[in-house]
Amino acid sequence: MDGPYQRNVTPVFLLVGFPSLQNFQILLFIIFLIFYLLILIGNVMILCAVVMDRNLHKPMYFFLSNLSVLDILCTTTTIPKMLAMFLMNYRTISFHGCFIQMYFFHGLAVTESFFLVVMAYDRYVAICSPLHYSTKMTKGLNAKLAASAWISAMILPMPVVIQTSQLLFCGSYKVLHCFCDHLSVVQAACSDTTFQTIAGFSIAMVVSIVPLLLVCLSYLNIIIAILKINSKEGRQKAFSTCTAHLIVVITYYSSIAVSYISYRTDIAIDFHIMGNVIFAILTPMVNPMIYTLRNKEVKEAIVKLVQMIKLQEKM
Repeated sequence: MDGPYQRNVTPVFLLVGFPSLQNFQILLFIIFLIFYLLILIGNVMILCAVVMDRNLHKPMYFFLSNLSVLDILCTTTTIPKMLAMFLMNYRTISFHGCFIQMYFFHGLAVTESFFLVVMAYDRYVAICSPLHYSTKMTKGLNAKLAASAWISAMILPMPVVIQTSQLLFCGSYKVLHCFCDHLSVVQAACSDTTFQTIAGFSIAMVVSIVPLLLVCLSYLNIIIAILKINSKEGRQKAFSTCTAHLIVVITYYSSIAVSYISYRTDIAIDFHIMGNVIFAILTPMVNPMIYTLRNKEVKEAIVKLVQMIKLQEKM
């Protein structure tokens, strides 16, 4: 398949992976398998705890369970293919498979960003309007907020993904990445990619900065409300309800910053790829640990769940 890609020919993309780590494929497989298992086990445990423990049938944990589903789906979009690449050297991915992976990866990443805003709003209402919390955060509103986050975020990447799929691809169709990230696929094209690069970057900035500003605005109001609480214990209790979410927000946007810096600096390609991989797996892996360690109710529910599983094994 030398020369430009013709519209009546369906190319097969070749995922390069980490070019400088070709001799460490088994080690990479083991590391990413451990990461994936941690993500699956941690998020499934949170989902089970939220479903089975009636004390967690609250808006905050409803959104948390959505976040766990997101983390599972987002990593399942990329890691299994990476594991096959590391273990069995399955580096090819079909044209349609590549763009489907790209769409779901970016769509789910944007959905997570939107859910962090929704969860920040939930904490804002809980602390700034505690007496009206139950009347404001109804099941109907929660469902609408969740549906809005899912639907809007999954629609946003569509135009860029479709337009990118119309580019001309040349030569061996090498994608310098472990999965079909938008920019890495655009860089593999042989036609003019200026529009796709600018459009992709613009959308990425909008879906990152606008949610971050909304989260910051929510926490500014939360901090003001907490400072107005007279007792020290009251202030600590109010802030403790936000700690886990705040750490997740910091982790999420720190991983975005690492990914952005790795793309914009003149460093080895492996570091560019690793920066994006960190964004893909860091938050999904850290989220369950943060909510388990920092949230007393979730911790107690998971302990009950583990004890229940042990009892059933003994029976």
